[in-house]
Amino acid sequence: MGPLEKKRPVSIKDVARAVGVSHPTVSRALRGSPRVLAGTALEIRRVAEAMGYKPSAVARSLVTQKSWTIGVVMASIADPFYGEIASGIEDVATANGYSVILANSPIDPAREVAVVRSLQERRVDGILVTASRVGEAYISISSEMCIPIVLINNQHDGEFVYSVSIDNVHGARVATSHLIELGHKAIAYLGDRLGFQTDKERMAGYREALAAHNIPFDERLVAYGNGLPEDSAAAARGLLNSPQRPTAIFCYNDMSAMGVMEEARGRGLRMPEELSLVGFDDLFFTRYLQPSLTTIRQPKTEMGRDAMKLLLSLLAGDTAADTPKRQVSVQGELVVRFSTMPPTR
Repeated sequence: MGPLEKKRPVSIKDVARAVGVSHPTVSRALRGSPRVLAGTALEIRRVAEAMGYKPSAVARSLVTQKSWTIGVVMASIADPFYGEIASGIEDVATANGYSVILANSPIDPAREVAVVRSLQERRVDGILVTASRVGEAYISISSEMCIPIVLINNQHDGEFVYSVSIDNVHGARVATSHLIELGHKAIAYLGDRLGFQTDKERMAGYREALAAHNIPFDERLVAYGNGLPEDSAAAARGLLNSPQRPTAIFCYNDMSAMGVMEEARGRGLRMPEELSLVGFDDLFFTRYLQPSLTTIRQPKTEMGRDAMKLLLSLLAGDTAADTPKRQVSVQGELVVRFSTMPPTR
């Protein structure tokens, strides 16, 4: 063989000849079929590994009528929150022989549906959608496309049949209660006007905590950004300019909290002495902020894993009405760092 010639890959027929069985027997053994004796299957797998046999994805698709790929629609590939979810998805997908195709979708329902349809045209076996702006509409879309769809942190009103989400009300209640227990009464909520269902639920948890401690809700202590630092800094400016300036702010997410920190720093406000701050998500950078951010930790990687497991159960045909965990809800955890303390005024 010349220096530029490539060695021919080992085929399923090569393995069959080496073991002394038919190539359909090798195919069945490598798929784990019970039609092959356990001893024979073990020998086939041993020889295949020793010979360096790698199954062809195209051939496997022809046999199984599956593409062995999963489509994942991300609200923002650049957002580290979704990156951690994608990591969990890929862990479970890879362990089960699936590849993952990532697609980015801006905050636009029509664009989101278009991205989902484009993935279906690429013959993916199932689709996971993060922060969906379409929600319940996927019930009919999934039926029409004949493909299972699981939502992660659905942003649309109403419940989708198959979903994995954080308990936003509980997390927001815990975050606000932490500030109240420190002695704060003038607590602002900086929400996300694009957060839809998630923002509504976090606002509900905030109000529940206030009510539970007999603190009147004051709409002047509510402001909205877009969930990103720059716009949230502008929203915080209005809160901090108010005569009812808060001693603490609970933010919709950690990115919003970064914007509040920037605005407070520009005003010369000391944190947490003059302003306590709580975020939501526990993104990787929050422990490195100055001061490090108290926040609600979402189990992002685990949510990705749970969503992929749910999708695998649907691909296996587990669609009965009593299917366990059709809608998986996980609880966040308060992580107390150095951005909160009792009020000094």
